[in-house]
Amino acid sequence: MKRNIVIAVVTAAALVGGGTATALAVSGDDDRGASVARAEARAGDDDGRDDDRDDRNEDRDDRDDRGDDRDERAVSGDVTAAEALAAALKHTPGTAVAAELDDGAWEVDVLGDDDGRHSVRVDPGSGKVLGASADDEDDAREVRAALKGSSVTAGEAARAAAGKGVVTSVELDDDDRGWEAETRASGGGERDWRVDLGSGKVTADRGDSDDD
Repeated sequence: MKRNIVIAVVTAAALVGGGTATALAVSGDDDRGASVARAEARAGDDDGRDDDRDDRNEDRDDRDDRGDDRDERAVSGDVTAAEALAAALKHTPGTAVAAELDDGAWEVDVLGDDDGRHSVRVDPGSGKVLGASADDEDDAREVRAALKGSSVTAGEAARAAAGKGVVTSVELDDDDRGWEAETRASGGGERDWRVDLGSGKVTADRGDSDDD
């Protein structure tokens, strides 16, 4: 009904004022069209921002997946934990106290002959040392005390634990005086083990046994 009234007014005005009223009527239509166009543009911008957010989320997921893939490839690589420990010690002489598969490489902690702590990264595919850096850990005295009188090295502990699965980490527990090892089975399950410093005997970690 309102539209009919507007048309009637515009028609009457056209008869009196000529083309002026027609121009105003057309201008009104243009304003309404411009408003619609702006609304559609805003909606399009919102859709574009949503798409950008989705793309960024997908990129983050892809990066996380690539990190997982690197660790999976490292586990199935040619270089075992024991071999990574040996390569690290050849590069940085001392006593290896830990080795862990981290972000697609073996990271080996070595207590150097100078009592400094070093972190050595080893490629899990080739056994090549990728780099080494000083560690700010200051526990040389405690580590040496825990290892005093022991006959099982980190490499030997890793080889002993390898009978339970693929070793992904081995480290010294200087509180309980023993090696802690983590293995991953072919199906992806992880288990924790303890390796005796004197005998090399492998037993299930107490916490892991409780979970079972």
